[in-house]
Amino acid sequence: MTEQIHWTNALSTRPSLEAAVADVVQQATSSLKAPADLGFVFISSAFMSEYSRLLPLLAEKLAVPALIGCSGGGIIGIAKDGHAQELESEPALSLTLAHLPGVNIHPFHLVEENLPDLDSPPDAWVNLVGLPPSPIPQFILLSSYVSSRTTDLLQGLDFAYPGSVTVGGQASGGMGGKIALFFNDRLYSEGSVGVALSGDITIKSIVAQGCRPIGNPYQVTKADRNIILELNEQVPLIVLKDLIASLSNEERLLAQNSLFVGLAMDEFKRELHQGDFLIRQIIGVDPRAGAIAIGDRVRPGQRLQFHLRDATTSANDLELLLQRHQTESEDHTSAIGALMFSCLGRGEGLYGQPNFDADLFQRYFQNIPLGGFFCGGEIGPVSGSTFLHGYTSVFAICYPESKSSNKMAA
Repeated sequence: MTEQIHWTNALSTRPSLEAAVADVVQQATSSLKAPADLGFVFISSAFMSEYSRLLPLLAEKLAVPALIGCSGGGIIGIAKDGHAQELESEPALSLTLAHLPGVNIHPFHLVEENLPDLDSPPDAWVNLVGLPPSPIPQFILLSSYVSSRTTDLLQGLDFAYPGSVTVGGQASGGMGGKIALFFNDRLYSEGSVGVALSGDITIKSIVAQGCRPIGNPYQVTKADRNIILELNEQVPLIVLKDLIASLSNEERLLAQNSLFVGLAMDEFKRELHQGDFLIRQIIGVDPRAGAIAIGDRVRPGQRLQFHLRDATTSANDLELLLQRHQTESEDHTSAIGALMFSCLGRGEGLYGQPNFDADLFQRYFQNIPLGGFFCGGEIGPVSGSTFLHGYTSVFAICYPESKSSNKMAA
């Protein structure tokens, strides 16, 4: 009889770190009922002064061969009543444990100065991670928000490991800005920690960017790095002002603080719809030149569309993606566990109520262990390429590869 994969999560709100560690370890180990092969731990920034004590306290009560984690401005996990909680302003500790027979687990820690140049061959990235590209690995990555090369790392992993999925987030902290990355028995404040999983496991991602398009798509006819100089051979700021003038009063108010640019990800797709775009912030305008600067590189010929974000749009976007995942994944009922990486700009501040994204996820994935944290930036794929996002919720949903393959064969 084939040994089964098991996955569990435990959440504690005990204000004492010792009590919180004892609480999550007791809950998780009693629920798992098998040796843990992999662990994820996320600790609230309310424990900022005690980050260095977490791993020694865990080691006293738990032996797990591979463990990664980080600090978060908010923590996500399963409460004792079985409901997922997003705890944004109180002490919290979330521990996910997994028993993964048939899965190769490869944890790694990377520092910025060791990353290859983007023009390096795939082997440079493979040697850095220490893992061959076959069988195709799935990556869960936690990064420092102070790293200026997170995007380079994501591009390098896509380049060296075609067909892989990379999900995760940037560690976040409280008002002091101090963050922590955990890697087995080590504590770091910079770089990236991750785990590559291959064998009897598949990770499927949901990337909810929470925006809706307004107006029509435009083509970039002149650009310089991240600066849009012409749209449809017109001055971008005039195009934008005309678009805003055509909006309803409610949309015009929303555009004052929640206006974004969506970059079309498929240059061959004729009809563009919600979800076909990579959402990027508008970071500045030049009133004299009429140019618009955005938070990503843009090139002539690329199509874009302006977007708005609000609570209703974010909720509808996530529900649409959950419905689509359920419809397109015949094996969705065999999911074993999930991780959630949500932006600090979402949560109660966006929706006006707690636990919104986690509750919605549980509506479609009942009784699935869910852990995670609120990030300084979220990592997930859009149209086959991995990006660093903002204001997004990324879900990594784990399935046994054997069940998925069997269903596909049937």
